[in-house]
Formats: sequence, C-alpha cells, structure tokens
Amino acid sequence: MSITKRIDQARGAFESGDVRAAAKLHDPARIASEETNDSSHRPKFVGYYIKSIVYGGLDGIITTFAVVSGVAGADLGVHVILILGLANLFADGFSMGTGDYLSTKSEREFYANEAKRQRWEADNFPEGQTAELLNLYRQHGYDEEEAQGLVVIQTRNKERWVNTMMIEELNMVKEEGAPIYNALATFLAFVVAGVLPLGIYLIGLFTPVASNTAFLISIISSAVALFLLGSAKVYVTRLNPIRSGFEMLLVGGFAAVVAYIVGALLKNIG
Repeated sequence: MSITKRIDQARGAFESGDVRAAAKLHDPARIASEETNDSSHRPKFVGYYIKSIVYGGLDGIITTFAVVSGVAGADLGVHVILILGLANLFADGFSMGTGDYLSTKSEREFYANEAKRQRWEADNFPEGQTAELLNLYRQHGYDEEEAQGLVVIQTRNKERWVNTMMIEELNMVKEEGAPIYNALATFLAFVVAGVLPLGIYLIGLFTPVASNTAFLISIISSAVALFLLGSAKVYVTRLNPIRSGFEMLLVGGFAAVVAYIVGALLKNIG
C-alpha cells in the first residue's frame, strides 16, 4: 500500500470512529512494507496550487455576483451589469493574481535568505548552532539524553540540519510550487468562476432574456458554484464538505444581499 492510500484510509477511519480499521492501518509490519521512497504522498501539480484555485474561484464568484446584485438592485440595465461585471472580473482577477505572485515570491525569497544564514552559521559556528538545537529540543520537553541523541542525528547531514533549524527555530516550512503558477492559478480560477454570474447576461446579448429571469438564473448558478467550491475547499481544510459548502453559500449570499440593498437604496440618487 502506498503512503498516500494509507493516510487517506487512516483519515477515514478516524472520522468514522472505526478503531479496528485504524489499528490495522497502524500495524508496524504493514507500515514497514511501504515504499520508503514513495513520493506519492506529496501533492501533485494541481495539489500545489489547489489553495489558489479554490480561494481565487470563491473570490471571483462572490465579488462578481456582488456587482451583478448591486446593479440589478439599482435597476441600471443589462449593459451596465456586463460592463461593470467584466471590468471588475479582469481587474480584480489581475490584482489578485499579482498579489499572489508577489506574496509567494517574497515568502520564498525570505525562506531562501534565512536558510542561507542558517547554513552559514552551521559552517562557522557549529557549536553554537548545536547548542541552539539542543535547547530547542529541551523546550519541546525532551530530557537531556533524548535531546542530545536527536541533535546528533540531525546534525550528521548539513541540509537536514539546516531544514531542522528552519522548522524548530523559525517555524518555517519550504513552500512548494512556483510563484508564477500560483498567480496564474489564482487569476484563471477567479476569471473562470467569476464569469458564471455573468453567463446568462452574455447569452442575453444573442438571445433575449427577461431581466428578472436573467437575475434569477444568475442567482441559481452562483449559488451552485459557491456550494461546490466551498465543498472543494475541504481539499485544503479537511472539514466536512456539506458544511463547508453551505458556509460559503451563506457568506456569498450575504455579500450579494448587501450589494443588492445598497444598489436599491441608491438607484434614485441624482
């Protein structure tokens, strides 16, 4: 059995309270038979960027539908909905993608600089670095003998030593994935998901659709998309998908209601 499959099954056993299944999955002989170099437990390409995809898509739906609701509440017409909706869609999508790129790039650069410092300190002050690691293990509750044994193990390999110091001293874990792909994932998810509330209005450019009908279809399509993306969020959070879907539907619905009320209250201004 691969590590990935065992982890998934163990998670299911825990959530269902199946102690017998959990015991089988934690049989030492079974675990020892797993591939020691099995890398399948690591996220695949999409897995690296699932957070950007999910949250970019959620923001796209919520913000675009909020624009649709606000304009519909103000009764400004289909063309205004399309102009404001599409402008918001691409402008906010680009802004979010750029922000994701810069933040991810900054985090990776900061991690690289700190790792470089840790490596330099290990080269030039090995005794001091060893003492720091020993003290960190003591703080974690290890007794003196255990702490010293862990230090000996971790400091045998330079890169392992550096990685350990990054985690234990700085609470930093190296992020996988490239900043540019994070940005693209966020932008594309925002645009693809955000166009859903506008879909019926785009169709209305070629086939007449009553404004009330169009708004109702936009509500339904946005609600379904919000629920599905909220459920997909469990890939990141590992929470109950039904509950997560309804929570996101509630948040998105509240934003739309607020936008609609504001539009309705301000439609007679000027």
